[in-house]
Amino acid sequence: MSETKQKKWRWGFKRWIVIALIILGGYAAFGPYGILKPISPVVVLPGEPTGLYLIPPFETHAPNPLLLCEPHGGLYECSYPITNTILATLIADIILILLALTAWRFSKSGELVPGGIYNAFEAIVEFLWNSVEGSAGKWARRILPLVATIFLLIFVANMIKLVPGFESIGYMKERHEGTGYAAVKVGPFWVLDKNQPVEAAAHEGETTSGESELSTPCHSCELVPFLRGSATDLNFPFSLAFITVLMTQVYGVWALGPGYFEKFFQFRRLVSGGVFGLIDFAVGFLEIILEFAKILSFGFRLFGNIFAGALLLSIVGALTAIVVPPGLYLFEVFFGIIQAYVFFLLATVFTSGATVSHHGGDEHH
Repeated sequence: MSETKQKKWRWGFKRWIVIALIILGGYAAFGPYGILKPISPVVVLPGEPTGLYLIPPFETHAPNPLLLCEPHGGLYECSYPITNTILATLIADIILILLALTAWRFSKSGELVPGGIYNAFEAIVEFLWNSVEGSAGKWARRILPLVATIFLLIFVANMIKLVPGFESIGYMKERHEGTGYAAVKVGPFWVLDKNQPVEAAAHEGETTSGESELSTPCHSCELVPFLRGSATDLNFPFSLAFITVLMTQVYGVWALGPGYFEKFFQFRRLVSGGVFGLIDFAVGFLEIILEFAKILSFGFRLFGNIFAGALLLSIVGALTAIVVPPGLYLFEVFFGIIQAYVFFLLATVFTSGATVSHHGGDEHH
């Protein structure tokens, strides 16, 4: 009896804590003096610079096509900046490597009962193996490392972008068009104040009377986040799409030899097939176009869904700020897993399909 009362008391106490946090969050976001009001996001497609460089800026007489170069006093200043999407991808890579090392150490330890992270990791790999084996058959052991790596990378990248701080912590810069916001200092940090919208054109080239340029980071400010979801940058999904389609051709040649390219260039059917041979020859060129279309399909599917999800979270968060965003976060977790699995499944189907002879049988073993 006492245990039941104690549980009810605890639940009641926690309930009041939750209600108090909701009220406090509502006041901070929508109160008359709330400087933490959520602000509608700035829609930017390319990755934005973080101030970090893989190759620091240097001057050269001729531009390097592999680097970002801009004319500068008769010379070219070239560098390789690390954007916020590249930085997020590097973090996802590090997490994935650490997970793999943890699983490898456990497999070498000799313990028979899995637990913790390894247990979850083993369940995911077993699920991926069953999916690949059902589609690729005897080629499953060779295809699994490719498609499983793609799945895990997209999965981890989609999950870490939901960590608080992504797309909300960064540095401020001057907005050159549209409406920005004034910067207000809260303790050691600067935040954007939604109560003070500032038109960008009104302060372009203007200084504030009575205060130095260094007293505020900008007049009409916008936030450039240090971290942004990897798949919200076109480079990430299209890189994976290109690698997948390229490896599809590699596995096709691996399984069928040079005869794999006969599905693209059907010269035998053109010579001996008559009218139908001519049709088959034309279909071969359509197959080439289809391979390039796969890259577009892969890339835009992943980019569109993840970018739209991130935008939805930001916009709804700017409108409601409390209660609703946690539900959307749960939806984004589910959606991020689904998008990773869809990419993995299509990569598996296309790659395993390339290992099967288009003449109706597997001629090479």
